Amino acid sequence: MAQKLQNITITAPGFAGINTQDAPLAQDPTFASIADNCIIDKEGRVAARKGYVMVSTNGDSVLGSSDGIEAVHQFRDSGGNEVIFSVGNSLIFSGDTTLVDETPASYTVSDDNWKIVNFNDKAYFFQRGHEPLVYSNAAGAVEKMSAHSGSAGTPPQGNEVLAGFGRLWVADFSSDKSTIYWSDLLDGTGWTGGSSGSIDVSKVWPNGYDEIVSLASHNGFLVIFGKDSILIYEGPDSPSTMALADTISNIGCVSRDAVVSTGKDLIFLDRSGVRSLARTIQEKSSPIGDISKNVNNDIKTLVSAETGRISMHYSPKEAFVLVNLPEVKIVYVFDTRFPLQDGSYRATTWSNISPLCFTNLVDDTIYMGNSEGIAKYDGYYDNSLSYQLSYFSHPLSFGDNSILKFLKKINIITFDGAEATVVLNWAYDYTNNYKKQAYTLPANSAAQYNISEYNTTAEYSSSVSLINQQKINTSGSGAVISVGVETTVNGRSIAIQQLNIHALLGRIV
Repeated sequence: MAQKLQNITITAPGFAGINTQDAPLAQDPTFASIADNCIIDKEGRVAARKGYVMVSTNGDSVLGSSDGIEAVHQFRDSGGNEVIFSVGNSLIFSGDTTLVDETPASYTVSDDNWKIVNFNDKAYFFQRGHEPLVYSNAAGAVEKMSAHSGSAGTPPQGNEVLAGFGRLWVADFSSDKSTIYWSDLLDGTGWTGGSSGSIDVSKVWPNGYDEIVSLASHNGFLVIFGKDSILIYEGPDSPSTMALADTISNIGCVSRDAVVSTGKDLIFLDRSGVRSLARTIQEKSSPIGDISKNVNNDIKTLVSAETGRISMHYSPKEAFVLVNLPEVKIVYVFDTRFPLQDGSYRATTWSNISPLCFTNLVDDTIYMGNSEGIAKYDGYYDNSLSYQLSYFSHPLSFGDNSILKFLKKINIITFDGAEATVVLNWAYDYTNNYKKQAYTLPANSAAQYNISEYNTTAEYSSSVSLINQQKINTSGSGAVISVGVETTVNGRSIAIQQLNIHALLGRIV
């Protein structure tokens, strides 16, 4: 009697991103157990992330033995004047190709945890325990705020600064974690008189005590993130009369730079996971991260282990939110195009890239700081070096994990990746004892959409389809089957489009 052939087709493997939260066999096959050094592209496929290209050329000579560039910021004023600022090695630099020291004379910098913001044609630099600095094109130099023309009062030496509602807001001081100071209207150097002022929020924390970690503006509200709670104030356009509109307890933010605005929402990292402010306000729930729901345990473990400065970054062009854990050297990537039905975002990871910070330029280019200087997120090399993309499925039972499966063949369809070496992996019964089969994609895998016929112009010449299908004979047997694809990204993009897995069903195990 002929054995029954069973087939599983996974269109766009990893489409739903990584899921390490649920029981493996209970998961939809579109989830991945591993999706590293990749993104979910606009077609919903696991595809190679871009690499980075170094922009700065003198990082070795100016950064010394420091960690590297820990903040990058683009200043642009109303006259169209632009300057790239960066910080590292207890110095402040201008420029991106050549890093030029702009640290004011007789000014001692003891740390590189600067927050830089643009406001009313000036760039402002704040860091706890340091007199704030200011730059304008008119002055042509980075100055101590007290030395800047027209400054008034003693500027607060806070770690957090927000430019919003027509003024600067500063908080998180060495010995005061509950007071917010605001500058005079339209004057980031005016800290006395006018409409400058302050507010002490120590009496309104919903849990009795908390510390200000980060400030944000959203939909006309001032949002104050503590470690374990959130305060929302209405009317910040007139701060002397603004009022507490809402409080959220048991949910907060892990670090100053772990909040990003997508325009429609604020995304932030709580100890429970990555959350949406809009959903948090609606649910008023206990801390169960929603955006990172499918990888929450992993994120909580890594956040607890991280000793560096956790930061987040949103790119509207790339449509992702990045959560950077610099010391554990993992970046979590959350695709913002198509949230899953439960509101969570599809997650992948990046390794071996080791950024310290990210910023968007006005043209949507992504700059990052690293140990070597300033780099650009671009191309498909990591500073001329290749890197490995990995996708692995969860165990597949073909509908019944009690029946033995004899794996016969796997058809794998990839997009692009000319001349890449692809390694297909398969294993049985929850082991990591993978069998492997490697093959190399042809130099030109373009389908027929770019070929002229009957001596006429190709009808589809504007869209080359780089589709390749490989049929791999497989062996072995087990109750459940795990499948993986690995490839070295070496200058070309590549995406995994489809897996067709064929197995014969045998006896009950």
